[in-house]
Amino acid sequence: MIRNLIIGSFVSLALFGTAYAEGGDAGAGKAKAEGCSGCHGEDGNAPAPMFPKLAGQHASFLAKQLHDFKSKKRDDPTMTAMAASLSDADIADLSAFYAKQKITPEKGEKSELGEKIYRAGNAAKGTPACSGCHGPSGAGNPNAVYPVLAGQYASYISKTLHDYKSGERANDPNQIMRTIASRLSEDEINAVAEYASGL
Repeated sequence: MIRNLIIGSFVSLALFGTAYAEGGDAGAGKAKAEGCSGCHGEDGNAPAPMFPKLAGQHASFLAKQLHDFKSKKRDDPTMTAMAASLSDADIADLSAFYAKQKITPEKGEKSELGEKIYRAGNAAKGTPACSGCHGPSGAGNPNAVYPVLAGQYASYISKTLHDYKSGERANDPNQIMRTIASRLSEDEINAVAEYASGL
């Protein structure tokens, strides 16, 4: 079942990624990103872990999130308001700019539990390995619109998994992340977040 969800998500997101990731102008995006720097930093390295780092993230993933905020498919009062006036060109330019920036790496904990879940999953609970979609080095997959995890704040990865688990975040195609997160315990979420952050 989970394998079918992953395959279905990969196909649909690959088409989405191609549609929205192309044609952005990073130079134009830099100027447009001035209003984003207060939370996400001038170069996309957020100054506080409550905000995600955007630097080095795949343009396809960033574009999807901005489109989802704009349409309220992913609802957040601040980001929905910020995205409301963005055109498709604005979204492409912003995504291109942040994708070209270099992420400041984090020093995550190399926990045995986190590594086990990330690399092998948990067969007893039907939880797939994170590396199956996000790659062995946490580099994600731009064609499938799977985000980069390496270097992201561990607390932000943990928050994201908790939001999927609670259903507060629901913009994952075919509920793939909600299904996976629902099978993770608190300890597993924190461990895998720390491990992925330090990849």
